[in-house]
Amino acid sequence: MSAPSSAPVSVTGNAVLVVVDIQGGSGDPAQPESGIPLMGGKEGRAPKVKNLIARCRQAGVPVVFIQEVHKPSLVDIGRELDGAEGPHCVEGEDGTALADWIDPQPNEFVIRKRRYSAFFGTELEIVLKAYKAETLFLVGGLTDVCIHYTAVDAHQHDYFVRVLTDCVGGSSERAHQASLEAIEYLQRDALVTSDGVLEWLNTVG
Repeated sequence: MSAPSSAPVSVTGNAVLVVVDIQGGSGDPAQPESGIPLMGGKEGRAPKVKNLIARCRQAGVPVVFIQEVHKPSLVDIGRELDGAEGPHCVEGEDGTALADWIDPQPNEFVIRKRRYSAFFGTELEIVLKAYKAETLFLVGGLTDVCIHYTAVDAHQHDYFVRVLTDCVGGSSERAHQASLEAIEYLQRDALVTSDGVLEWLNTVG
């Protein structure tokens, strides 16, 4: 895997920032009973994402928030319990709410999903078409689950994917790195840094 560049990123057409599953309310999105491990570094990533959201808004780049939610009955969780994960993102639990430092504005979309990909069974494609998006910036988690699945679906929908490697976290460092490598295999320019995106934002507004 090549090192992501901090130079201004390559952006084709209109860009949209997609904030994937930054949840947890006032605490941690992964409850002990969920069995979902988290790699370290969340405290360092959060300020970068918060600043990025603010800069995108200033530059007129739309921000779309994604939130995984399941009914308490888990009737909508499908095969997500067949692997390592236990019940998670249950509606009404504090850990399912967006992190308390995430503040969607009234004109911004918060899209709920029932599966790992933000595209699967949601209105995301409609929203992106409304914004005439061609390039998607992805931040959030988990790198090896929801970021990876969303990036793959974005690729298959012919979007240019830009994953901010310092603004995503995986279930482990190994899984994080492996998923970034797999995403780069699909698009050679997919891996970027928040500094590179901020440099680009400085050129547009």
